[in-house]
Amino acid sequence: MKLYTKLLLVFTICALSGASFAQVDQVERNLINYVDEENAEALALLKDIVNINSGTMNFEGVREVGDVLRKEFDALGFETIWEDGAAFNRAGHLVAHYHSGSDAPKLLLIGHLDTVFEKDSPFQEYELVDDNVAKGPGIADMKGGDVIIIYALKALKKAGKLKDMNITVVMTGDEEYSGKPLDLSKKALVDAAKWADIAIGFENGDGNPATANVSRRGSIGWELQVSGNAAHSSQIFREDVGAGAIYEASRILNAFYEELRSEEFLTFNPGLILGGTELNHDAVAKSGTAFGKDNVVAQSVVVTGDIRALSPEQVERVQRKMKEIVAQNRPQTKATITFFDGYPPLAPTEGNHKLLEIYTKVSEDLGFGKVEPVNPLKAGAADVSFTAGYVDMAIDALGMGGADDHTVNEVGHLHTLPLQTKRAAVLLYRLSKN
Repeated sequence: MKLYTKLLLVFTICALSGASFAQVDQVERNLINYVDEENAEALALLKDIVNINSGTMNFEGVREVGDVLRKEFDALGFETIWEDGAAFNRAGHLVAHYHSGSDAPKLLLIGHLDTVFEKDSPFQEYELVDDNVAKGPGIADMKGGDVIIIYALKALKKAGKLKDMNITVVMTGDEEYSGKPLDLSKKALVDAAKWADIAIGFENGDGNPATANVSRRGSIGWELQVSGNAAHSSQIFREDVGAGAIYEASRILNAFYEELRSEEFLTFNPGLILGGTELNHDAVAKSGTAFGKDNVVAQSVVVTGDIRALSPEQVERVQRKMKEIVAQNRPQTKATITFFDGYPPLAPTEGNHKLLEIYTKVSEDLGFGKVEPVNPLKAGAADVSFTAGYVDMAIDALGMGGADDHTVNEVGHLHTLPLQTKRAAVLLYRLSKN
């Protein structure tokens, strides 16, 4: 029997008997009280790690944040490992294990250490805006979520419940800019997902604690290469000259737009285009140069972009359609499209929806109201997606509320830190108890 089916049975029996989580028990009161008592300490930890620059390519800074949090896990009795990232050109990942050996569900908690703000960013420090709002690089995305993981686990340890739990925490160092190859950069996360029954991500989602993610669209890259015959522009469309590379690239992109844009939850975006007689494309730097003359038929075009889709089936269907479009070449042109590994989609499975039901019941019992699923169109790719197909249940966006992440105006809503920590602690307790 699938784990989510077992939990559904317990959940239903409790509801029918009137003995569902209709009130908070004494252990849960203890968890709540601990979070309130230690909130000032949690905010101090948040400030400390926000003030450490950990842009993805600042390997030293990413490791420093990892060191700070590793000490917290060590103090909780976790076995901690730093997975070096040299093989995929990143700092690496922090992995922490607490396996009691009990038959409690195996829980995977997911965070990340890196931010989009590198060492040359003007946005470097934590700044208190008012009693409820603070600015800071990565405060919402997602250092607040990392602190929530730590203090939820501290609350469980204080209540004497951590000792019976089975937990792995993976805090990646390259969520914002993944290392390559992906099979190495995400290996620690995938290995943990293969072990786990349930995955919980502590990203900030859409920044609203009244929502959570039961699905995330995947994100994969593509590159279109088009070639034609160089010739004097006065000869274009002649049988032996043909349409040229730019006309062919335009046909393909327009066909993508016309034939695919109406599909639900699908987006596809050409982010870079170079074309002319000669071009130089730097795929690593995401840049390039092109040379061409108005009186010369273009010989080459390269276009790069991404696809975001909700399920593996949708990805496969869209790729097949794009290949069909690319193959219908205009005269004397050739075109190929290549797809690259990326973030897989996290489909909205029955198990994921059931986990959201359990989480929203926790929230309602704590007096925080219902939690609604986020529209997948409003959710980007995230590390939790790499658990798809391995765990029975997954949910994301249990992190701290905030706004304007990935900009120098990023803020965290400080009142949501204890709120989300209480929810997380009680959720983990209930999952483990059942």
